[in-house]
Amino acid sequence: MSLERIFEVLASATRLRLLHALSSMDDPCMGDLADAVGMKPTAVSNQLRRLADMGILDTRRHGSHIHYRIVDECVAKLLYHGLCLNEERQKHLGGVQA
Repeated sequence: MSLERIFEVLASATRLRLLHALSSMDDPCMGDLADAVGMKPTAVSNQLRRLADMGILDTRRHGSHIHYRIVDECVAKLLYHGLCLNEERQKHLGGVQA
């Protein structure tokens, strides 16, 4: 998978919110993630499937529930650095005089 493709998949506010929730939750299932991001389970399921198909998430079935986890710690680090960059950008823009 190319770097361009990875960033293309990550360039979705919904998927970024899901990854952020995944990085802060312990062994969530799809319903937990839907609650965390305030979305309908079917919409969350579609986005999680896309991330899993790209190899970003791994799934584990427990009874009738599917649990998700981020496969590579680099994804969580990338998310963290993106949030940090955004925060610094906001600080910079807030301090600029028009």
